[in-house]
Amino acid sequence: MDWNSQQFVWLDWAIIVAGVALVAWAVYRAVQKDKRMQQGADSEDYLFGKGEPWYVIGAAIFAANIGSEHLVGLAGTGAKDGVGMAHWEMQGWMILILGWLFVPFYQLLNNKLGKIITMPDFLKFRYTKRTGSWLSIITLIAYVLTKVSVTAFTGGIFFEYLLNIPFWYGAIGLIAITAVFTVFGGMKGVMTLSAIQTPILIIGSFLVLFLGLHLLGDGSIAEGWSQMMAACNAAHDGFGTTHMFHTDPADPMYPKFPGYVVFIGASIIGFWYWCTDQHIVQRVLGQTKGESNAAVMARARRGTIAAGYFKLLPIFMFLIPGMVAYALSLKAGSGIVMDITDPHDTDGAFAMMVKNILPAGVKGIVTIGFVCALVASLAAFFNSCATLFTEDFYKPMRKGKSESHYVFIGRLATVVVVLLGLAWMPIMMNMGNLYSYLQDIQSLIAPAMVAVFALGIFSKKITPKAGEWGLIGGFLIGMVRLFTNVVTESGTKMMDGVFWECTRWFWQTNWLVFEVWLLVFIIILMVVVSCFTPAPSKEQIEAITFTSDYKKAIRESWNKWDVIATLGVIACCVAFYWYFW
Repeated sequence: MDWNSQQFVWLDWAIIVAGVALVAWAVYRAVQKDKRMQQGADSEDYLFGKGEPWYVIGAAIFAANIGSEHLVGLAGTGAKDGVGMAHWEMQGWMILILGWLFVPFYQLLNNKLGKIITMPDFLKFRYTKRTGSWLSIITLIAYVLTKVSVTAFTGGIFFEYLLNIPFWYGAIGLIAITAVFTVFGGMKGVMTLSAIQTPILIIGSFLVLFLGLHLLGDGSIAEGWSQMMAACNAAHDGFGTTHMFHTDPADPMYPKFPGYVVFIGASIIGFWYWCTDQHIVQRVLGQTKGESNAAVMARARRGTIAAGYFKLLPIFMFLIPGMVAYALSLKAGSGIVMDITDPHDTDGAFAMMVKNILPAGVKGIVTIGFVCALVASLAAFFNSCATLFTEDFYKPMRKGKSESHYVFIGRLATVVVVLLGLAWMPIMMNMGNLYSYLQDIQSLIAPAMVAVFALGIFSKKITPKAGEWGLIGGFLIGMVRLFTNVVTESGTKMMDGVFWECTRWFWQTNWLVFEVWLLVFIIILMVVVSCFTPAPSKEQIEAITFTSDYKKAIRESWNKWDVIATLGVIACCVAFYWYFW
């Protein structure tokens, strides 16, 4: 048997079959054990899960984040643009904000409402019921545009380049497998699968990195790194792709990443994703009966700190391997063939690395981890969809139904979201590199979320109507911009007519600059509306805004080791920015 074969051999397929069976057995055992421990569990148990140890929370957050677009998109953008997109991965410090500041708000509101809340619950209480309902709508639309469609696309690309399975077969097959898993696993199954996949993903990805550098450097990893840096520094007309910031207008990457505004834009998206997105927040809000607030906050914070360290890894797991793949494509005999101008080709960079770099047997093990990552990521979206639709739309309209009925309706809503995601995929595939597309879409959604959540928590003067106007207005502006992006090919297509000429400032503005200005506009809008609408009630202020009670609750839940570990995450982020400045 050729251990260095660039194709899957019988050993790889045997390992995949056995590995999938073992993973299914492990998830089944975990779910059954959880059911025995939670006799009488209702739909909230299925949708939310229960309190998990801090290391499981950290692994679940990590897995939820890397399980989809990173496998394909991050490596693809590494091959095409180098570290230009790394700002979105240097968000370990942003996860800390979730653990240190936002978890106490969510947890204490849980106590006040007597249930584990969704993010719409939060807005309904701080602003108006209409605001919360709109957030549910926005979140479900976001799942169609950025979660389901992207993850299915990722599966299609990965299976196409790795296993030679036709794209659409891989995408639809992934959804079918995930649907079965979601029905039987629930949130407990997602958490268990996340914990299983994490070590496989980390070890497998670093094997890809080191073996790729080893091949590139003709037996020397250090020389391989030097060769990679040299190849990437020579790219893009000599301006290179090894810089976090592109400040020279002559740089081909400047129009896409204009100077230092890229850091602000990435931070806006990071704040929304890590601090307010149901998909992430859901993982830190679990609580066992009788557990104190301090214990919940401590566990959640330590889980987010662990996730902060984990969040630094995708750069080396996916982005830099993409840069290595680009360098190897310039090296004769590497087996890596890539057209850097073809987004579909660059998005297949990581799959090509797995197929051509890893030895026989290891290919199979790593593939299991990646399939688990894709399934866990998509299953988490399915659970979040069920949660949002059931808790925020259906239950208020159809009260008194059985718990099994609510679970069924949640699953039905998920099916609709999945179908819409599949319908959107052909449009998405014409909008450039996967990871760039994803961040572009998120830049249109994030500003409204950031403004509404941040001002709602840290300002007592923002009125309920201001929150409603800010959320709805910001979202609608973002959707108009999305429409123009589709029509104008993200502002690159020449458009004729008076309308397009008069609105050029809107549809041709760089996406990061547009994102920043949209946030500023929404904040100003909310402040102005607050001047002419009734103030929030005393109950809204006391429950939500940052008061001394919250400061006290936070202080009771941490110790010096939490602080030291937190500073470690920040130091790692600073070091990376310094090296790739």
